[in-house]
Amino acid sequence: MSTRYAKSEAQLARARKVIPLGAQTFSKSITQYPLGVSPYFAARARGSRVWDVDGNEYTDYINALAAITLGHADPDVNEAVARQLADGTVFTLSHTLESDVAERICAMVPCAEMVRFGKNGSDATAGAIRIARAFTGRDHVLMCGYHGWLDWSIGTTARNKGVPAATRALTHTFPYNDLAALEEKLLALKGQVAAIILEPMNVAEPLPGYLAGVKALAEREGAVLVFDETITGFRFADGGAQELFGVTPHLATFGKGLANGFPLSAVAGRRDIMMEMEEVFFSFTMGGECLSLAAARACLDKMARERVTAHLARLGTRLKAGVAERIARYDAAHIFSVSGHPSWTFLNFSDANGVSAFETKTLFMQEMFERGILAFGTHNLSFAHDDADIDALLAVYDAVMPLLAAAVNERRVRQLLKCAPLEPLFKVR
Repeated sequence: MSTRYAKSEAQLARARKVIPLGAQTFSKSITQYPLGVSPYFAARARGSRVWDVDGNEYTDYINALAAITLGHADPDVNEAVARQLADGTVFTLSHTLESDVAERICAMVPCAEMVRFGKNGSDATAGAIRIARAFTGRDHVLMCGYHGWLDWSIGTTARNKGVPAATRALTHTFPYNDLAALEEKLLALKGQVAAIILEPMNVAEPLPGYLAGVKALAEREGAVLVFDETITGFRFADGGAQELFGVTPHLATFGKGLANGFPLSAVAGRRDIMMEMEEVFFSFTMGGECLSLAAARACLDKMARERVTAHLARLGTRLKAGVAERIARYDAAHIFSVSGHPSWTFLNFSDANGVSAFETKTLFMQEMFERGILAFGTHNLSFAHDDADIDALLAVYDAVMPLLAAAVNERRVRQLLKCAPLEPLFKVR
């Protein structure tokens, strides 16, 4: 047991007796955090900072898997939630907050004419697929990227244990930025595709005309185009990636930053398709839960008032340039690259000199955690981050990047690791 993470590791042992993996989310478990060099349990968080149960302080660049857009424990959101808590949480009747938040989404998001709420991104994407099937009378789905844990989506990955073969047969993946490959899939399933769903951008930027081309193919083939904006929504721009790139899908799904970490997601889109939800069963006891809706209203109002997405873009542009400059400075382009939108950038790892990307990533996490940076290869920025945070992160890269480059070049990564290297969970991007 490591001294730095002694309480985390003791709590992990306790949790694993009653919780599979010891965590509720794969991405917070030992599958993603290497045992022996990682914190596992948070005690508290505020702004851009997180403290683990051992008392170690970190600047957070994971931000609850990009669910935190304003910063941890944002005072405006917390105040709104506290006011609502005094009036109640969930009721026998609907609450006016549902319309308040839906109206704000319709005002901000280009495709949004009507809105329904869920609790997780997986709820929203599954709802979008169900109404697309109802609207078109078709069964097959084409997807690109990660769209949640439910059968229709996760069945396409290596984590498909428990998903019926009949379900897996109805969803088909296609590569990003390749219109010809998408057209080939559509032709093979002529007249059978209900929906094309993709993240409009994740690691790579869309090639010129790509998203518009996807929409044109969808409309030519009578399929519903769904943008999964669970991460990009209210992060890339106030109206999401569809606003940034100027391509309006038929439906879009949102989550994560919609309520700054409170459990809320949404399906939004064209009125005639959304009206399928008057018949299609998409219904939750907690669908109108008011603490999350109060958080969302405060969050969306603050985004509009304080130009949050512009702040994320400015800081992220500076960070992305700083990381790229250091990759060049330390002659490490064979190991690292940086990509993504400034608000959600990726430090990408490559196999190099006989060292696997996962070995290098494990050593990266070990060294970053020790230096007080909570990161596992992405920079998920929040409004609470400031220029001093970016300066500090780049200074840490000045220490860690040459260390990793030397370790890879000299094939000493395994010698420097204080733990077993990570293994891939599954690849979707």
